[in-house]
Amino acid sequence: MKTNKIIYWTSTGIIGAMMLFSAYSYLTNEEMKGAFVHLGFPNYFRIELAIAKIIGAILLLIPTISKNIKGLAYLGFTITFVSAFIAHISSGDPMSTAIMPLIFLGILLVSYIYSNKINE
Repeated sequence: MKTNKIIYWTSTGIIGAMMLFSAYSYLTNEEMKGAFVHLGFPNYFRIELAIAKIIGAILLLIPTISKNIKGLAYLGFTITFVSAFIAHISSGDPMSTAIMPLIFLGILLVSYIYSNKINE
């Protein structure tokens, strides 16, 4: 059981930290504005996505949040990672850039699986 908790909190911590860092970057980094333009997204989407990432990360990191609410955060992040992969591929970005969302999707999947294991 202790190993399951370590795996869960490590993977969840990585996802939470990455989401909070990227949200902060979306709101403060001028290069991110250009990246969203490059991908064909409007500027307001960058702000909406940053807010959604902050909310989702908080939901995943607070232990007392219900399993159903956390499930919505997992779903939202899954859609975000798959969409990011598609956007990068569609805009002609190199595979080294496009593959990163799928790597984080894998880490998210580990978090989800171990969340279910420790909550059984």
